[in-house]
Amino acid sequence: MEYARDVAQLHYGPARVPARESPEEAIALLQERGYTACEIDFEGKFWMDYPWAEKFGELARDAGIVLSVHAPIAGFMGHAERGKKLNMAVGMLDHSAGIAKTAGAEVVVFHPGFLLGRERDAAIDSVVEQLGELRERLEKKDRAVPFGVEIMGRVRELGTAEDVFAISARTGWVRPVIDFAHLHAVTDGGFTDTSKFEEILEGADAVIHPDAPFHIHFSDIAYANRNETKHLPYGEGTLRIEPLGLALRNFDRPATVITESPDEASNQAIREELYAAVGTRSASRASSPSASGSRSRARRNSA
Repeated sequence: MEYARDVAQLHYGPARVPARESPEEAIALLQERGYTACEIDFEGKFWMDYPWAEKFGELARDAGIVLSVHAPIAGFMGHAERGKKLNMAVGMLDHSAGIAKTAGAEVVVFHPGFLLGRERDAAIDSVVEQLGELRERLEKKDRAVPFGVEIMGRVRELGTAEDVFAISARTGWVRPVIDFAHLHAVTDGGFTDTSKFEEILEGADAVIHPDAPFHIHFSDIAYANRNETKHLPYGEGTLRIEPLGLALRNFDRPATVITESPDEASNQAIREELYAAVGTRSASRASSPSASGSRSRARRNSA
């Protein structure tokens, strides 16, 4: 079928803010590299305060860059026991939501946790219950932003595509975050043709609000025994972006694709192939004064 959307509704960008010195520097680098999306990287720690987030969000909106937030890895839901670790996770997700609202980010990404010796249905029940409690807390603080639960790269753990779709369907405010590198790993390299990508997108499409975009993570990936081991430079593994781009053409829904590649050359190669596959012109590089003035700094601060 003919793809009816334009490039403004396909956003692409990195999984890390490319500079932490200032919001202006970060946006200039994103524009210089032709990005229209960026995920704020809190996986290891919170490094951005509220004034930084507010200015970053303001500049991103002006530049047509959509933002998302990745919460700390320890901020997962589905703890088997209540206590310090759950309280800490709730606090991390609460703070992530506060930053997301301040920056105008479209979603907070988090991990679903672990089975911890439980049956899968029981673990999912726990995730949904704790998310409900978190939602009540966020509503009281006026920071009940959309959340996204990520498909994981562990074949025998919580976080399969089916788990994520179930959590999304039962909550209503949590959407799937489709990590195709993880899916490629747990299927022993199974994502090589368009139909596989379409199948996953169909599952996500069924549980996402009609106006919400797909939120997708992508990179080449190394794996062993159907478990992810590390992200690879694009082309060193067997996962390719073209089948995803072709699959996206069959859905009347916007998409944000976040690249988790370990190097900038891979990010750019994926970007060009993605836009070519979708059938749109590649997002043009920014020519604003701030972007032009940052070119020497961009080369020094590649991320």
